Amino acid sequence: MSGHKGLDKWFKQDWVDIGSKKKGGGHKKCGRSKQKADAKRKYPKCVPAAKAARMSDSQKRSAVSRKRARAQGVGGKPTNVKTFARKKAAMGGYTGSMINADLGGVSVSNPSYSKYYKGMI
Repeated sequence: MSGHKGLDKWFKQDWVDIGSKKKGGGHKKCGRSKQKADAKRKYPKCVPAAKAARMSDSQKRSAVSRKRARAQGVGGKPTNVKTFARKKAAMGGYTGSMINADLGGVSVSNPSYSKYYKGMI
């Protein structure tokens, strides 16, 4: 059994640059050459073609803009960013809306908690 199954799969995937579309649809192949035509191209944000097909246009724009906002080639290495940004919660991990129950001004994150807070006030 080979220990390189993940790497073999990675090499077999069709990698595309989601930052540059082709005229007929789809995306250009990933990477840049040292040719004069490619020298002015922005840094590519590369993903497998299967993942690019599942992404919405806004997800692609977000990933490309985050990639291009970072300094590239620092220390001779490419700078990577996550393909999908995670939303950060404003209140310590809970992404739902805060509900202000009528409990003497106590805000509870879930209306079902109100029965517990009623006994404390």
